[in-house]
Order: sequence, then C-alpha cells, then structure tokens
Amino acid sequence: MTTEITRPPVGAPDAPASQAKALAGRTRRRPLTAVDIVQRTLGYVLIVLLVLFCLVPFAWVILSSIDGNAGPNVQLPAFSFDNFVRFFTNEGTPRLLLNSLIIGVCGTALNLALGLAGGYALARFEFKGRRAFMFGILLIRVIPAPATIVALYLIMVNLQLTNTLFGLVLVEAVLQLPITLWLLKGTISAVPIELEEAAWVDGNSRFQAIWRVVLPLVGPGLGAAAMLTFMGIWGDFLTPLVMLQSQDLYPLSIGLFRAFSEHNQVDWGLLAASAIVYVLPPAVLYIFVRKHLLRSSLGGAVKG
Repeated sequence: MTTEITRPPVGAPDAPASQAKALAGRTRRRPLTAVDIVQRTLGYVLIVLLVLFCLVPFAWVILSSIDGNAGPNVQLPAFSFDNFVRFFTNEGTPRLLLNSLIIGVCGTALNLALGLAGGYALARFEFKGRRAFMFGILLIRVIPAPATIVALYLIMVNLQLTNTLFGLVLVEAVLQLPITLWLLKGTISAVPIELEEAAWVDGNSRFQAIWRVVLPLVGPGLGAAAMLTFMGIWGDFLTPLVMLQSQDLYPLSIGLFRAFSEHNQVDWGLLAASAIVYVLPPAVLYIFVRKHLLRSSLGGAVKG
C-alpha cells in the first residue's frame, strides 16, 4: 500500500506565509485619533512626573553631599568632600554612627538567636495552641507601633532599662522577632527531618545536629532574616526617640532629625552627607547577603 504525496503547483503561494499575511492585514493598527494622542501624551507626562518625584530627592542628597555650597535646592555642585570630612571629624556625628551600628548589629544578632530557637521549636515540635500562637505573632505586626509604645516604655521603666543601649537593643530585637520567627519556621520546616535523624544515629545530640546539619542548610533564610531585621532596626525612629533621653546615646536617625529641626540655620551639606552615610550600611548588607540568597539551601544535602 503506497501513499500518494501531493505537492503544491510550482508558483503557488506558501500556505503558512499567506495565512500570516492575511492575519497581519486583519490586525493592522488603526490610525491614532486626536483623543488617542492626547491620552498617550498625558500618560507619558504622568510617568515622567512620577519618575522625577522619586528621583529628585535622591539627586538632591547626592549632589548636596559633594557640594561645598549646598542649599535646599537642586543645583550643580562645587565638587568637594568637605561635608564627609566634617561628618567624621565633628564631635557628635561619628558617635551617632557608632551608636547606630551597635544597636543594629547587636539587635540583629540577638533577634537571629531568638528567632532560630523559636523557629526550630515551631517547626519540629507539636504542641497545643501552636497554630493560634503563630497567628498571634502575626497579629503583633498588625498593631501600629505608636499604639503600644507607651506601654512598652512603662515596662522598660519598671525594668530600669530606659536610656540605655542595652534596653534599646532588647526592645528592637523583640519588635522584629515576629517576622523572623515566621521566616525561619518555614525555612527549617523545609529541611528534611531525616537529615537530623541520620545525625542522631551517628551519635550527635539535638544541639549538635542543629549546629552541623540544620544551621548550614538554613543559611539563605538566616541571611534574609538578618537583612530584614537590620533594615527594620536601622530605620526605626520612634523607638529610640522614646526610649533614649541622653544625646550621647542617640542613633544616626535621631541625629538627622535633630540636625534639621533644632537649628535655625541648617547645614545642608553636612545633612546630605549624613544621609549618604546613613544609607550605606543597609545597602552594603543587601549586596553582601544577596549572593547567599541565590544559593539552594538543600541542593548539597540531596546530592550528598
């Protein structure tokens, strides 16, 4: 049995090509009307205005930080790094940066330690009320901070921890704990329990298994939690404003506010340089942590 193959006659147009041309003819754009042109023009103008609204403040900060004659308006700078030199040589501003680093780093470390312990317990142990407890943690994040700041201040007064960096570090670490618990609970739950059981069979205790097996595999989760916690602590303004009374303990966020609000004549160049320095630590942390977030947490364990 043979099958006859029919070929199109020579010179006949190719079927797919002809269909494509017909489709292109049917989908040809109609000419723009005056209303269409006006709508499109208004859309582009709105986009440009939004872009300028977002970029002009950053442009002012960058240009004013390197301008020896900085003012409140955007202008071409007279290039000079005197503003940064004055930031690091003035009597008060380096102390503000040091306080911010102490609060941010110590608060993040304490938050990760508590979050790792709590996240492991929530991921590995079953107990009554665990689901309600998890949603209760989320509810804490829903409540606005000003609604609880007075009660929190009274608690710290009774503990005699107001106007101390230790008390502020403790408060900041606890305030950022709910998101860390949720993040690490999910990350640890993704680690197969069989890996820990194998470590137990090899003679490791539970804490040794956590240190040698779980902790290396939850690195991306820890990195994400560290980044979110540090950025939350670094950008907090209300808590240190309420908890601290001594100017020697103020972080850089309070210093920026005081430099702008307490003097009749604002040093715009120093203020812009302080803002640049204030932005750098979170940006550097993000660049450093981003590489580790791209790695698979369980790839090595499955292949091994």
